[in-house]
Amino acid sequence: MSKVKITLVKSPIDKTKRQKATLEALGFRKVHQTVEHDDNPQIQGMIRVVQHLVQVNNG
Repeated sequence: MSKVKITLVKSPIDKTKRQKATLEALGFRKVHQTVEHDDNPQIQGMIRVVQHLVQVNNG
């Protein structure tokens, strides 16, 4: 299964509870932190919710 690397590039301050909860569920704690997950529909949906706050690298 392929992996996806996600980096938090913008602060979640002043964002909605849903967006903050999504970032926490993805495993983010700090800005510029990178996490790696299996690429599946659930993760893609989570990325879509916070796409304006993260940078995505496949591989």
